[in-house]
Amino acid sequence: MLKKAILASMLMAQVCAVSAADVYPSKPIKFIVPYPPGGPTDAMARLIQAPLQAKLNTPVVIDNRGGAGGNIGTGMVAKSPADGYTILLAASGPMAVNKTLYKTISFDPEKDFAPIIQISAFPLVLEVHPSVNVTTVKQFIAMAKDKPETLSFASAGNGTPQHLAGELFNTAIGAKLQHVPYKGAGPALNDVIGGHVKVMFDILGSSVQYIKTGKLRAIAVTTATRSPALPDVPTLAEAGVPGYNVTGWHGIVVPAGTPKPVIARLNQALNEIFADPAFKQKWEELGTPVVGGTAEAFGALMRSESVKLGKVVKDAGVTVD
Repeated sequence: MLKKAILASMLMAQVCAVSAADVYPSKPIKFIVPYPPGGPTDAMARLIQAPLQAKLNTPVVIDNRGGAGGNIGTGMVAKSPADGYTILLAASGPMAVNKTLYKTISFDPEKDFAPIIQISAFPLVLEVHPSVNVTTVKQFIAMAKDKPETLSFASAGNGTPQHLAGELFNTAIGAKLQHVPYKGAGPALNDVIGGHVKVMFDILGSSVQYIKTGKLRAIAVTTATRSPALPDVPTLAEAGVPGYNVTGWHGIVVPAGTPKPVIARLNQALNEIFADPAFKQKWEELGTPVVGGTAEAFGALMRSESVKLGKVVKDAGVTVD
């Protein structure tokens, strides 16, 4: 009798999952962005919003829940019903860094979420104020070792991609550039443009306009391959820092336990959106290529990045209370 009851329960669960996918979506979808309006993560969500509404034929409502390095909004989604009606624009910070960076967080990035799709893979760029008398990675490394006090680097805050890129650089070349954290990438970038801090590892999409107008000088990009936006700028790996590779990324996840057919429906809709040439052009203006792909591939990325970036945080001794 017990075996029959278990089999019946499993069959009912499968029927319910299929039924949920058949009618999904039947009400508005809440799209959580774990950062305030106006930043690059918010911009991604707003580009996706309209085409996702059209694909799924239901309203998609953006809800910005910023705070604690993305932990507040991310934790909210972790505790939401696993029905596909709450989705998260997941960033590398909360999904791969914060469990090592913060003493406690309210969610487990691996256990509490199911991946849907990777949506970005953006390079950072090592850039300096024009007053810094270097134009190559070799010259920059020489100055970083001889006069590290002259090359403090700005970031959007402790544990952000800009910060970890700088700490990984310090480890790779055996130097110790001083880190200057800001409350956001915007204020940090403004101070580098103003010459108050001389160096930044910034998201390329945010800085490229200032590089092209001469307000900043690009020394190298942090990814394994050059960026089409700055084809003449070398990677750090090819210019003297072997093995260096830092890529910022975003994706979309849902609460763990969401029915697999619902996950497949969301993945299909998003891949179709990213395949559209007009959308692709708008997306690349944000400074990242279109990614897409399977839920499994994104899950594997999150796990590998958690190990890699967690080690950077530990090695640098970075903490946030």
